Amino acid sequence: MIRIKTQSQIEGIRASCELLSELLKLLTPMVQPGVSLLEIDKFAKDYIIHHKGYPAFLGFEGYPASLCLSVNETVIHGIPSNRKLVEGDIIGIDGGIILNGYYSDAAITLPAGKTTQEAEDLMRVTRECLELGIAQVKPGARIHDISRAVFSHATSHGYGVVRQYCGHGVGLEMHEDPQIPNYVSIGPNPRLMPGMVIAIEPMINAGKPDVKVLADDWTVVTMDKSLSAHYEHTVLVTETGHEVLTSWTYPS
Repeated sequence: MIRIKTQSQIEGIRASCELLSELLKLLTPMVQPGVSLLEIDKFAKDYIIHHKGYPAFLGFEGYPASLCLSVNETVIHGIPSNRKLVEGDIIGIDGGIILNGYYSDAAITLPAGKTTQEAEDLMRVTRECLELGIAQVKPGARIHDISRAVFSHATSHGYGVVRQYCGHGVGLEMHEDPQIPNYVSIGPNPRLMPGMVIAIEPMINAGKPDVKVLADDWTVVTMDKSLSAHYEHTVLVTETGHEVLTSWTYPS
C-alpha cells in the first residue's frame, strides 16, 4: 500500500531529512586516508543521538551499526569495521534517521584523497543517474520513468546497473511501497501522486551488474570485483513537481 503523507507528516519527514543532511555534510570531510570506518560510524551515532534522533539502520533486521559504509567493490550494506581508508579508496555512506517517529534516507559516495579517473567517472555518472531520476518526479509520472532515466544513462556509459536492490517509499517506515528499481522491470508501475515520499538510489557498477552477499549476510559486493557507487535522496512528490528533502555536498 502506497502511503500519501499528510502535511504534518511531511513536516516531520522534512525535519528528519534536514538532520540527516547536516550529518552527511559533517561526515564528508572525515573521509580521508587513515580514518577508520568505526570512527565514521561512531561520529554519526553520537551526532544523531545528541540531536534527539535515533539511527534508523541500527538494529534494523539485526543490522549492527548506524551507517552502511561500503568501500570500493562493496555495493551496499558494508558493516563498519576497524578498516582504515587508504588513498584512492571510494566509500559509499548510507544513513537514515528516525526523528520523532519520522524516517529519512540518503547516501553519498566519496573519494578518500586522490582517486583514479575510473572512480571519478563512475561517481560522476552515478550522481547524474540520481539527478536524471529525480527530474522525472512529478504528479502523473510513473515509477518506470525514474527507472528508465537511471538505466539509460548508466548503460550509455557502459556501466552495470544493480537489479537485486532498489529504491523505495520512505517516511513513516524505513521501507515502504512502492519499490523503485533502477531498471525497467515487469513489476508494478504506479503513478506518482502528491504527498508520496520516495527514496531514489542508483547503485551502479563499473563492470558487470552481478552482485553477491558475503557470509555476514549483509555486505553486498560486485561479482567481478569492479568498483561500485551509490547515491540516494529522499524526494517528496509535490502538486507541481518534486522537492528533494535531503542534501549533501560533493567535494569539488
